[in-house]
Amino acid sequence: MRRPAVLVATCFGVGYLPIAPATWASAFTAVLLGLIAPHLTLLPFVAITVLLTAGAVLASGPAERVLGHDAHPIVIDEVAGMFVAVCGVPGIGGQPGGTRALALLAAAFALFRFFDIVKPPPVHQAQRLPGGFGIVLDDVLAGVYVNLVLRVALGLWPS
Repeated sequence: MRRPAVLVATCFGVGYLPIAPATWASAFTAVLLGLIAPHLTLLPFVAITVLLTAGAVLASGPAERVLGHDAHPIVIDEVAGMFVAVCGVPGIGGQPGGTRALALLAAAFALFRFFDIVKPPPVHQAQRLPGGFGIVLDDVLAGVYVNLVLRVALGLWPS
């Protein structure tokens, strides 16, 4: 079980990139979202986000036992966090979009990296939880912050 868990937790090797693996994983996810999000309605997008997050928790625990506590190669948490960041956001994340989807993804990426690095409360406290839950929850919470910021921004600047 540990070898498949490490493969998933490292996002099939993305986590082994030598410089800023979390940023690479977030960028990879933004590109993936740009490709798949326009083809999904809200319910499938939410289902994928929930299943991906659960899978990230399940893979991160065993991977942590192999790679070390919240090791840098574990980046599946960034993938889950990026999905949460755009889930249900109008224009992306399972909602009708159009031309502003690319700008929203770029904003989501930048905001996600900001909140993941700065770790405002309770993001920082969440990573203290044990195992895969602690590894993933801080990124999910960072994604929630991004989701809220995007929704507020869209409310203030409608198309």
